[in-house]
Amino acid sequence: MRRIGVLTGGGDAPGLNAVIRAVVKSASNSNGEVIGLEDSFDGLIERGRWRKLEPKDVTGILRIGGTILGTTNRGNPFAYPVLTNGGTRDYSARCLETFRELALDALIVIGGDGTLGIAHEFWKRGVPIVGVPKTIDNDIVETTNTFGFDTAVSFATEAIDRLHTTAEAHHRVIVVEVMGRYAGWIALYAGVAGGADVILIPEIPFDLEKVAARIRARDQFGARFSIVVAAEGAKPIGGRRTVLREARAGYVERLGGVAGVVSAELERLTGKECRSVVLGHLQRGGAPTSHDRLLATRFGARAVELVLEGRFGHMVAVQPPDIVAVPLEKVVGRTRTVPPDFDVVRTARAMGISLGD
Repeated sequence: MRRIGVLTGGGDAPGLNAVIRAVVKSASNSNGEVIGLEDSFDGLIERGRWRKLEPKDVTGILRIGGTILGTTNRGNPFAYPVLTNGGTRDYSARCLETFRELALDALIVIGGDGTLGIAHEFWKRGVPIVGVPKTIDNDIVETTNTFGFDTAVSFATEAIDRLHTTAEAHHRVIVVEVMGRYAGWIALYAGVAGGADVILIPEIPFDLEKVAARIRARDQFGARFSIVVAAEGAKPIGGRRTVLREARAGYVERLGGVAGVVSAELERLTGKECRSVVLGHLQRGGAPTSHDRLLATRFGARAVELVLEGRFGHMVAVQPPDIVAVPLEKVVGRTRTVPPDFDVVRTARAMGISLGD
């Protein structure tokens, strides 16, 4: 029997519960046992923050967003925030101790780049680790897709569809801000699928004068409204990203606000009434799409296979048509961004969509 720990870390994403379900069912069908650790690595730092998961515990969670184990993006055991003095503390030794106390044979870590980086550090310290990539941003290298991305794009596309009607009715410019941090995958895919007129992504710095020229050109041929989709990490040529909160000990910087900045400037440049909408965490919530449910289930089942095979220090990844194993060392510290000559970028340009350059 294998005794497998599982945790979810970083921001939530639709499909996390589907992975947990697949891990529990696959392990159970292979005479394994699963221990669910609560709130990411906090489940190893704090005593008693774990529970045994059996098939009956995961019944009905396939279609539910969020994660039954809870998560956090502020729980790096190697630099854990200390609220009393604003510094950090290293709790990694306690995590190793708890791992041994729970008699775990392996740990399946479901998370994005930050969480997988932590997993890699524990792997180097001897913990049998298997990683599962998770992020709505789709920015993890070595995998074509991550679960949660399709759900986020589908929601953003529906939002853009709705904003089209009100923008057209009032002859306005509406700037829609979507998530993605330093990668423009959500903005690009939702913008093209939603028929946006302008798409601003981090990989292609923008010139608002050129964006304004595109909007004026639409006015001239009779389209008196425009939809601009902006990734939260988009920035002007020679400028910097819009940051809500600077990075500090134990916390990464929080991006946001680019839609408001772009909207105000476009109103000045075009003379048109402009509005901004921030979709924010709405993109993370709700039921996962069928695509994300299937991908998450495949990831979870493959992760258990790797545990049973003893192939640790790897992350499961989709490289169509297969789910493969990729060494964590090839993943951590890298970000999958949109190539400037990517097919969907070329498609957007062919459709007459301005990318602000």
